[in-house]
Amino acid sequence: MRIENRDHKYISTETTVYACEYHIIWCVKYRRSALSQEIQARLKALIIDRQEGYGYIVREVESMPDHIHLLVSIPPDVSVTSIIHKIKGYTAKILRDEFPVLKRKLPCLWTRGKLVASVGSVTLETLKQYVESQKGV
Repeated sequence: MRIENRDHKYISTETTVYACEYHIIWCVKYRRSALSQEIQARLKALIIDRQEGYGYIVREVESMPDHIHLLVSIPPDVSVTSIIHKIKGYTAKILRDEFPVLKRKLPCLWTRGKLVASVGSVTLETLKQYVESQKGV
């Protein structure tokens, strides 16, 4: 099978080559529009600054007044949920310290929920064909 996607970036470690990318979305508590342009800019900077320390690579980050979209690459041996919890915890603490208005508006910054969707390099149909072709081998 040949996997080909010119836009896809594979990452190599000593023992693994991977491309585990995820689209992650989470919301402000009560879906309130609490993230001003200034807060959104600081949030993006915090997420990007922590990528090396937490072990993920930001492909894209976009924020709205009430939610965040994050496209990240996470190694296969690291839990996606643990990365999200670290990002949410870290950003909530820093943002609430730097922007006291967030403390007044909300009991906590983020909801507990999140959406996580994997972003694949091949289509489901291609994978199905590959699995089917392995029966004859």
